[in-house]
Amino acid sequence: MDIRAIICAVQKELGIGVDGNAGPQTWRAIYLRLKGKEPDEEGAPVTTTRLPSAAAGTVDARSEKAIATLQPQVCCYARALVLKAAGMGITIRVISGLRTYAEQDALFEQGRGKPGRKVTNARGGYSNHNFGIAFDVGVFRGGCYLPESSSYKAVGALGRELGLDWGGDWKTIKDEPHYQLRPHWASNISERDMLGELRTRKASGRDCYE
Repeated sequence: MDIRAIICAVQKELGIGVDGNAGPQTWRAIYLRLKGKEPDEEGAPVTTTRLPSAAAGTVDARSEKAIATLQPQVCCYARALVLKAAGMGITIRVISGLRTYAEQDALFEQGRGKPGRKVTNARGGYSNHNFGIAFDVGVFRGGCYLPESSSYKAVGALGRELGLDWGGDWKTIKDEPHYQLRPHWASNISERDMLGELRTRKASGRDCYE
């Protein structure tokens, strides 16, 4: 039995993004189809991570501005991460979402041809941010942004529970603020091959997750 294929079939029937991952968007749509209403906290659909039903709504304005740039399949994951962190007493904001190739190239030049420290090794077209499947968060305390904090590791564990890839798990250059939702078709291929396919899909206007 191919569980991923079954999930894809269910998602297609429900008219939502087809990615083979039974995330919060899928469970919300299933609940809505069965019950005919939005889930509330008491009647929330059961998932392996007990996602807050509010993940289908909105979070803070700064996060929502970045979330609005992401692929639809990723948005509820980003909101769920903000809410789950808040449930642990950690305030995070989504501070970066989609980047154009030009914006990525400008970041790549920082610390190289431009002043500042190096912040990325990826040129335009070689970052998951360029396709709207990745986002970065920042930890905040008392309204102040903390570029370094042990809380990033705690939030990373929450991201893993949601089914997100976490940059803190990377073997070479660790990026603790970074999260991405890997497409189902890329589950058994390298990051390099996945990015190549994403560039091809972007050029042809094809959906990242279909």
